[in-house]
Amino acid sequence: MTTTSDRIVGLGALLRRTPGRASAASNAGLNRLRAGVLGANDGIVSVGATVVGVAGAAASTSTVALAGGAALLAGALSMASGEYVSVSSQRDAERVAAAAGRPITDADEDFTNPWQAALASMLAFTAGALIPLLVVLAPWPTAARVPATFAAVLVALVLTGSASARFTGASHGRSVLRNVLGGSLAMAVTYGIGALVGVAL
Repeated sequence: MTTTSDRIVGLGALLRRTPGRASAASNAGLNRLRAGVLGANDGIVSVGATVVGVAGAAASTSTVALAGGAALLAGALSMASGEYVSVSSQRDAERVAAAAGRPITDADEDFTNPWQAALASMLAFTAGALIPLLVVLAPWPTAARVPATFAAVLVALVLTGSASARFTGASHGRSVLRNVLGGSLAMAVTYGIGALVGVAL
């Protein structure tokens, strides 16, 4: 049976034999994967924490929808912009190094593409953000709205953590655990603040 380590070793050997297109494809693929996973996680956690916090203040469904929609739009655009700037800086460094005769990559086409990273990040953020937003707006009883959203976010974070570990070869348990703990902490804090604000009002 082929193990993950065997596949990684085989991929490394392939990239060493074909440093041009294979290396470019690998770099581009990892770039999109990184942007996609980060975008999805940010969308799940930030919008999930937002709607849970607003719902914790006993806000109406329309208020929760408005807050969640605004968080989705602002977050998606912010992720795309930030990823574009970050990857553009990386590409500039690659070009400067290549011009100086010290290329970071093996081929010109291997320069990282900021537009691809920005689009992947924006789409992934939107997809992730829709999970808590749609769940919290479902016709739940008021008491079930927050627990259902919390549960949906945790399931989504387990899936993204598993996907990340599978593609990178990292520890599955560690990847899932840090996703779940980070998301749980964010939602717990915002819910607590929202509940305190709701009581004060």
